[in-house]
Order: sequence, then C-alpha cells, then structure tokens
Amino acid sequence: MKINRLLEIILILLNKETTTARELADRFSVSTRTIYRDIDILSTAGVPVYTNKGSGGGISLLENYALNRALITEQERDNLLLALKTLQATKYPEIEAILSKIGALFKNTAPSDWVRIEFSPWDSGPNAENKLLDIKRAILGCKVITFDYIDANGIRSHRNIEPMQLVFKYQAWYLNGYCRTRRDIRAFRISSIKNMLTTDEVFTPRPLESIKEEEPAAVPKKYVTLKLRFQPEDLYRVYDDYEEESIIHNPDGSYDVTVTLQEDEWVYGYIMSFGCYVEVLEPQYIRDIIRERMKKALELY
Repeated sequence: MKINRLLEIILILLNKETTTARELADRFSVSTRTIYRDIDILSTAGVPVYTNKGSGGGISLLENYALNRALITEQERDNLLLALKTLQATKYPEIEAILSKIGALFKNTAPSDWVRIEFSPWDSGPNAENKLLDIKRAILGCKVITFDYIDANGIRSHRNIEPMQLVFKYQAWYLNGYCRTRRDIRAFRISSIKNMLTTDEVFTPRPLESIKEEEPAAVPKKYVTLKLRFQPEDLYRVYDDYEEESIIHNPDGSYDVTVTLQEDEWVYGYIMSFGCYVEVLEPQYIRDIIRERMKKALELY
C-alpha cells in the first residue's frame, strides 16, 4: 500500500542521511517516477524532504526533523519511552543502545530522564545479561541448552531444556522451556541457572501451554505462627509487608503483628533482617533459634 511505502521512506531517510530515487525504486519495486511522486506527497504533507541533483546528491530530510512531528503524537512518544524505561529497569540487555537511538530519533523533545524506574536490588545477578542474550539466541535458533539448576533447597541438578520464552516476573527473569528431564514445560529462575551451554541440536518448537514453575525437591512444608513486635524505626517495613488492619499499635510506640509463614531458612533470615528492631514474642522455640543465630553472628566479630 502507498501509505506503508511513504512511512517506510520516512524511516529510511531518518536512519540514512541521503538516499537516491533509484535505491528507493529498487527497494519497493516501483519506478523512479513513482518515488518522485511519493516525495512530492510527503513534501505537501509537511514532511521536510528535499532532493539534490548532481554528483553526491540524493533525497534527504532536514537535519533537525523529528519523527514525532509527523508520525507519532507526544503521548505515544512518551508511552514508548515509558515502556523502554521499564524494560531497562529489568536489566534487559541491549536496551541502552535502543534508548540512545530513540533519543536521537526524537530530536528537540522533552528530555528522556523525565521518568526513572528501578526495581528491587535483588536482581538476577551479575551474569544475567550474558545468560539472557545466550538464551534469547537459543530460543530464536531453536537450539537445545544444558545447564545446572540449583533449587530453593540448594539441590543441584543437570537439565536439558528446549527454551521457549523469557519472562520477567516477581522482580526477576525466568526461562520457560520444555525440560527433557521432567518431560514437561517448566519455569526456571535465570539467577539459579549455572554453567549454561548452547548445543548444536535443533528442536521443533512446542506450543506454550500450562507452565509449572520448577519446584525444589519434595520437602515436607512446616508452617509457624509468629507474634512479632516491631520498633518504630522499622515502621516503614512493617507497612510494606503487612496490611494495616493486621498491625496493632501499642501505647509505647511499638507495633505487634501476628503472621503465619512457612518455617525454613528464609523465615529465620527475614526475622534477623530487622536487626534490633524486632522481637519474637511467640513461639518460644523460634526466639531460641534467633538468639542462637545472633550469638553465632557475634562470634564472627
């Protein structure tokens, strides 16, 4: 369609300082006469396109022409920038280069630093970018990958995976793929993937159906109901973690919370992360566990 050709001509000129009518005619399989008519249409529509004849001449756009003035609204431009900034915050590789190109494309517009997005510092680790790029290439090339996987209980296993999809959720990157060990589609946290290799074996893509997150080895789950007393210094964390109706405000300024959590290494570390600003009131055996762990921590100093 003519409108698609006109749009692509503008994009070509934005990314290339000068081109010729013959180059454009060959690209679109039309005559040079048609290209010159297209240029006239663009010029009439307000697109500052011009032609120079002679050696070294060709078709160009005015140097400071901005794409958004003709093809995209300011709101659409800002929405695009917001989407790219969000992806940048996920630590997705190659986004910095794309943002740089987008910034050059939208000349004379509001600065791109009007929005800054950051997720929790618990990202996918220092080597995540290389793994993301390798996994992306394996997905696009339909190449089987192998890696060691460490589950939530620290148990290591070797996997052969047909990679299918990269997903960002829960403030971390995951890989959805067909696990030949489990014979099912599973989700693997990228930061728990170690020693990954891309093989030369090509697989036939499978449909993405139900996906099961890779579960750690079966371990009986134990839950504990904790009664915790927080000091005012950590009130911001209390409101971050718990609903307001579950927080009891004491006359001395402290706050009590009763919560049921799975008892494991995580819950011990969670309690200790509050340092001297939390006290385990109940149950007693959890108080004892935290006390002993703090004693061991002090021995290191």
